Amino acid sequence: MSIAIDTTAGLNRQQLIDLYRQMLTIRRFEEKALENYTLGKIGGFLHLYIGEEAVAVGAISALQPDDHIVTHYRDHGYPIARGTPLGPLMAELFGKATGVSKGKGGSMHLADVSRNFWGGYAIVAGHLPLAVGLAFAAKYRDEKRVASVFFGDGATDAGAFHESMNLASVWKLPVVFVCENNEFGMGVRLSAASATQTMSEKASNYGMPVRRVNGMDVLAMRQAMLEAAQHAREGEGPFFLEAMCYRFRGHSAVDNELYRTKEEVEARRKDDPLRTFPEWLLSDGLITHEELTQIEHEVDAAVDESVRFADESPWPEPESLYHDIYVNPVETE
Repeated sequence: MSIAIDTTAGLNRQQLIDLYRQMLTIRRFEEKALENYTLGKIGGFLHLYIGEEAVAVGAISALQPDDHIVTHYRDHGYPIARGTPLGPLMAELFGKATGVSKGKGGSMHLADVSRNFWGGYAIVAGHLPLAVGLAFAAKYRDEKRVASVFFGDGATDAGAFHESMNLASVWKLPVVFVCENNEFGMGVRLSAASATQTMSEKASNYGMPVRRVNGMDVLAMRQAMLEAAQHAREGEGPFFLEAMCYRFRGHSAVDNELYRTKEEVEARRKDDPLRTFPEWLLSDGLITHEELTQIEHEVDAAVDESVRFADESPWPEPESLYHDIYVNPVETE
């Protein structure tokens, strides 16, 4: 069942406003990314996080700086929530040398090692075993670190999902599985692809706590992750969160969305976190209309600056193809 929220999750006014700023930054960054993809400045595929901002912002706000984050290929929002500068992020999408992955990762494979954000992965469910490995390392080294892994509902039909869940539970590893149930796996509606209509039903078979949470509510996501991370950090094993959410754009930027109607999408916009959260801040007297307008101007300026940075950044040198192929081995005496 969903977790009810009737508190501010222990946050003060400025912290609550910062959550809104982060969500708005993700939204504007994604919109600007789509614009530049259309202009041909971003190559490959582009998967936008528009509509799901509350999941990343709420969940990551509950983690510690040294906790691990691993994601799927709809991955731009997580490093923004983690604090990665916008310029290097946009430069990575542009394939420039100043990008967070030196222009070699692009939209689907960017990472920020300095913030323990280990990146987006294109193989559906293929990154779940990596998160389990990070959690195993943390337990082996007796570190109070949590590995969090984000994935879509479609990943729960893959073998790697079940193998990862099983092993994490058997070894009581400190990993939080966050399933973003946005109701579609690419262009296939969940009801047409899964024998169970909640992903929690699948997870409940693996001996770990399971919670369904309103993924369109940033405070609900924060509260749920606080509970899950504490459970994992204290050595109690893995935790599964099913974030119920909805993406307002297609699977990718070139998706013509023939599998759903415009009326359906518009009806779901009533739950848009970029609408409901500022409305709540206003109704509780935590922010003014003038402050909201000022934040919008600041965010727009920051995103525009990220595009300028990416435009003016150099392309990688051809010889860089042969750099960073292998990790430098650890020197031992």
